[in-house]
Amino acid sequence: MLWKLFKSKAGNFSITTAFLMAPMVGMAGLAVDFANALMMKEQVQAAADAAALASISEKSALVASSLQMGDGTVASASATMAADGSLAVGNSDVLKLFVAELGSHPGYHILSVDTSIIKSGKTLKSVFNYVAEVPTNLSRAFGKNTITFRGTATAEFATQTFRDFYLLLDNTPSMGVGATPADVSKMVANTSDKCAFACHINNNGVESSSDYYHLAKRLGVTTRIDVLALATASLMDTATARRNTVDQYRMAIYTFGTKAEDTRLLEIQTPTADLALAKSKATNVQLMTIPYQGYNNDQQTSFDTALTQIKAKMGTQGNGNTSTSPEKVLFFVADGVGDSYKPGTCTKATTGGRCQEPIDIKFCDAVKAQNFKIAVLYTTYLPLTTNAWYNSWIAPFQNDIATRMRSCASDGLFFEVSPTQGISDAMNALFLRIINTPRLTG
Repeated sequence: MLWKLFKSKAGNFSITTAFLMAPMVGMAGLAVDFANALMMKEQVQAAADAAALASISEKSALVASSLQMGDGTVASASATMAADGSLAVGNSDVLKLFVAELGSHPGYHILSVDTSIIKSGKTLKSVFNYVAEVPTNLSRAFGKNTITFRGTATAEFATQTFRDFYLLLDNTPSMGVGATPADVSKMVANTSDKCAFACHINNNGVESSSDYYHLAKRLGVTTRIDVLALATASLMDTATARRNTVDQYRMAIYTFGTKAEDTRLLEIQTPTADLALAKSKATNVQLMTIPYQGYNNDQQTSFDTALTQIKAKMGTQGNGNTSTSPEKVLFFVADGVGDSYKPGTCTKATTGGRCQEPIDIKFCDAVKAQNFKIAVLYTTYLPLTTNAWYNSWIAPFQNDIATRMRSCASDGLFFEVSPTQGISDAMNALFLRIINTPRLTG
């Protein structure tokens, strides 16, 4: 349509338009160049954030550089400083981390950087400032050869962060599987249908003496739920040893229910700073009972329901600065296979509406959307190749189970435990990873 403007003979319209074209094109060029600069700044800011976080992370030279104390305990270099102030150690590491995160990007130039790591009380703060420039393209015609931008990344690591841990423990019948390959083999060898599961049959309060749960007890077989209960109890000891004040960490414990006839989120312990009490409650976590084999088509594991209900229990996220505003973390332990009635929304094939699937990630995402972290301990779902049900329904997605569980977890908070590894060690490792993780504050 521009040719019509230049051919127009109506007064001075075409002349006026001609004069306006230059600044209009210039403004468009500036807009394009500034949009490109904003995109470049996002990349540089992401690298700065990562560097600031990594500089005071658990594995950083600063935090990992431990000093032996006179009483035989070990403390980080920052914790042993007599006074608050700037720390020299770690600054060079921030620059290295920044360069590594940035990689090779010809689209911009870093003009200057400034780093500082400051100790204040029990808090370490890493501040990273940068100035960068982006060459322009269309704006050069108007004398604008570069666009300069600057930014700051700030991260803190506070040993006095207050946290509430919501432990969601899978106690459904599948957690009655043998804890190790040797336990699985013993169950298979002693059951007519080669079943590795120690299902706990309890009909109207009367426990069957011939069910596989009692068989496992007689054989001395250790099941996953046995190990999980002890590991959860051990976690309370770790939290007790690591806290700086008696109210720094609170623990809440939930399972999927006591019995198959009433599957729901069951509150074993409300959030409490009495970790000795939480330990005693954890020790008594039991496998969910069923009235008889095949009850309700074995649909007792609804991760969807459990995650939705525990999200409501967690309320709103706190900032972790005080005991009245604790940071809240979901600590989720499961074997990763859901089994519930989902005729319309199952992610895998169903049979009569029965949905057997790896965890549906959208329910994890709903929890994380509320700014809650999810720490996932995946107790590897064992391939039970002697079981026809497993071969038909679980084997086809066996390789997806761990992948989905990893996706459920927040970044860096996933741990898989094979049958030969210790669940207790893994739970403690996840806990320590959480409390030793710095956070961006600006």
